[in-house]
Amino acid sequence: MAPIIPLRELPPGRRARLVPPEEGQVIGRRLQDLGFVPETPIEVVRRAPLGDPVEVELRGYRMCLRLAQLEGLRVRLDEDVP
Repeated sequence: MAPIIPLRELPPGRRARLVPPEEGQVIGRRLQDLGFVPETPIEVVRRAPLGDPVEVELRGYRMCLRLAQLEGLRVRLDEDVP
């Protein structure tokens, strides 16, 4: 079974898949609207010099988000993520 880690810990250049949040947590409506739904491939492109914000790529576009906005999002480190 591939390890599951918080999205905020995903190193730049590594691709993974979003997984459902832990029991009792939810993915915010705005993030869902932007494509942050389980099984979506995602990559951390780069981090700002002090680590915040983070540039991520998913569904063919990139965006910068604060680490606080990524709170609760988890990913599965699959080797077969395109």
